[in-house]
Amino acid sequence: MNIVVASTNPVKIEAVRRGFAAMFPGESVEARGVSVPSGVSDQPMTDAETFQGAYNRALNARHHAPDAAYWAGVEGGCDQQRGDLLAFAWVVVLSKDGIGSSRTATFTLPNEIAVLVRQGVELGVADDIVFGRSNSKQANGAVGILTADAIDRTRYYEHAVILALVPFKNPALTFGEKSSG
Repeated sequence: MNIVVASTNPVKIEAVRRGFAAMFPGESVEARGVSVPSGVSDQPMTDAETFQGAYNRALNARHHAPDAAYWAGVEGGCDQQRGDLLAFAWVVVLSKDGIGSSRTATFTLPNEIAVLVRQGVELGVADDIVFGRSNSKQANGAVGILTADAIDRTRYYEHAVILALVPFKNPALTFGEKSSG
């Protein structure tokens, strides 16, 4: 099973590989990353923009490597609700004839990070500034830092990848726009 991940971030590549391996046990799973644009802000600030970034990444990966069986886009974003800045990610998986998507769990960012993100600083950079880290987005990320690695970034994305694969695991069922009702 040849999967192209629309990122060169090793955390995202490993999360996609693990998600596919969990959903398709016994299959040989190969995931490789490619650098493609998201077509959205470096730090998406709405749910819709974050989804669009994940979708665009998967689509651009498909254009970049059309020989793959699947293409996966993972896009982290933020959204403002009730005065809090929330963090989450969208995962979009494409095949030649299908699409699956899922969003990660959502968590509230501390004010120290939220202030920087609202000023235009990307979340990973804000994490590094506040916690004195370097390149945390390619390691445990905000979710890992804030939970003391009770949830690391790879597992955080992995669950969303698994859920995005539900339509592919259940091909006899209809999902999304094709559904009636």
